[in-house]
Amino acid sequence: MRILVINPNTTASMTDKIGKAAEAAASAGTDIVAVNPTDGPPSIEGYFDEVFAVPGIIAEMARAGDMDAYVIACFDDTGLDAARCATNAPVIGIGEAAFHLATLVAGKFSVVTTLARSVPAIEYNLMRYGLASRCARVRASNVAVLDLELPGSDARRKISGEIGRAIAEDHAEAIVLGCAGMTDLAEELSQEHGVPVLDGVACAVRLAEVVSALGLKTSKAGGYATPLAKRYAGSYASLSPSGEAAAKT
Repeated sequence: MRILVINPNTTASMTDKIGKAAEAAASAGTDIVAVNPTDGPPSIEGYFDEVFAVPGIIAEMARAGDMDAYVIACFDDTGLDAARCATNAPVIGIGEAAFHLATLVAGKFSVVTTLARSVPAIEYNLMRYGLASRCARVRASNVAVLDLELPGSDARRKISGEIGRAIAEDHAEAIVLGCAGMTDLAEELSQEHGVPVLDGVACAVRLAEVVSALGLKTSKAGGYATPLAKRYAGSYASLSPSGEAAAKT
């Protein structure tokens, strides 16, 4: 099985971290291919950055060709709906994956993300997925995404502190880490706080394996229908849809 794991931002060090986490979570025999676009924002922090990341996601899918499944490794599930339109194979967002798995191990969970500007998008996704009632609170740790890549930063301390407050104040029974850049912290923070701490990258890779192994495909009956063939103008010409879904049928 081959899974393309797409980091929608352009920071290669984060892609490397995400790729290692995905490989650690994957089953024996699963080939993980971790990529990031060459064009777009270096980090995704809010709605504005998301818009400029989506074309790069679609371009990476087209460049990779035939895959058994795809993982969108941004916790906001940036471009997830568009990516599902582009392929028949399963596409799993790390946010949606982590939310669902949190409901299987806890009655209530809290999300600890990076900056406050990311909170509304995560809250919206929880409502859209029908899981808002299971989430006690979405919390910002006031850590910029790129600080997670800086050796010696106090990012881990801030995240751990917010987890402690979520357990004490929200009565959270599990914590979902709200950024792919936090992927290397989950196990250690779970041991520190004594509750399940879920990393969306690992959750999404495992779910992608299961969905693909079951032979399930992305439905083309409604909103995820293959884009109609048309010619895009200007710099997006190379992304013009052909009317045929990429990847496995």
